[in-house]
Amino acid sequence: MEKRSKVRLSDIAEKLNISTVTVSKALSNKEGVGDELRKKIKSLAEEMGYHVKKSGDFGKSITGNIGILIPSRFFAPSSSFYWYLFNGLSTELLNKNYYAIMELLSPEDEKNLVLPHMIQDNKVDGVIILGQVSNEYLDFINDSYENFILLDFYTNKMNLDGVSDDNFYCSYLLTSYVISQGHKKLRFVGNFESTSSIRDRFMGFAKALMENGMAVSKDDIIKDRDENGYSVPLELPSELPDAFICNCDETAAMMIQTLMEKGYKVPQDVSVTGFDNFLAANKTPVPLTTVSIKTEDTARVAAELIINKVTGQPYIQGRHLISGTLVIRESVRQR
Repeated sequence: MEKRSKVRLSDIAEKLNISTVTVSKALSNKEGVGDELRKKIKSLAEEMGYHVKKSGDFGKSITGNIGILIPSRFFAPSSSFYWYLFNGLSTELLNKNYYAIMELLSPEDEKNLVLPHMIQDNKVDGVIILGQVSNEYLDFINDSYENFILLDFYTNKMNLDGVSDDNFYCSYLLTSYVISQGHKKLRFVGNFESTSSIRDRFMGFAKALMENGMAVSKDDIIKDRDENGYSVPLELPSELPDAFICNCDETAAMMIQTLMEKGYKVPQDVSVTGFDNFLAANKTPVPLTTVSIKTEDTARVAAELIINKVTGQPYIQGRHLISGTLVIRESVRQR
């Protein structure tokens, strides 16, 4: 017998010449779709073999699974911080009798507003979106599905629940420490346009500079990734600063390697800092000064938030901040 292919929301939308968002709203019993069109969409969905959720299905814990949706551009099992964080989430969820199911969100699915397959196939009770996605995709998810939270990013476009690091204050502390060690010329390394986390880390960097009477400009940022979030080779400025404040440990490791290839020594010639404190000691030739935000704290708060949400328990709505501490090592030249 020939195996029937899975029906997607986009297949139903194409048949009726309407948007995927409209189909999603109709099938999830959201407002914004007329009764006649809603019936038509549900009828066609059933004919095509798509499981139509009945009223009240959303929010019920029926699978014991929590989905972790990660944009593929941020994920690399060999080094990615998100792989590190996913492991922490998996452990914390398992401790609470839930299993974690990971799905990578491809650039095509994000652009074309494709609902995560684990949601379409009813495999999860709720979803943690781990890593920045576009506002258009967030609007789509928010119109299509209720039980999700954001992790490691946020948006001012809508009032969504989420967990993120206190990037602004931690970056401010880190930069202030570097300045206290006699560094006068600092450059930030990251892409301001890439994620809310990087923007906040730059703003913390900027605050520390301004408080110390130092000039700061967004134009002085050295990019470590392109507009899609993929790494690009680092370009050193013609005049070397006293210190590079990198937006993450991976970028700091790249910067140290780039400097060594050019014949510079860290920290004798220039200091370098990271953020996250997740790289193994042997990943950088010089122990890295960085910020440590405990993965177990982030995972615990995120797990509690999504479970309370999907089970209908009371919880504090909005954005939850996780703070961290400085880890002072040898990559910053001291007085």
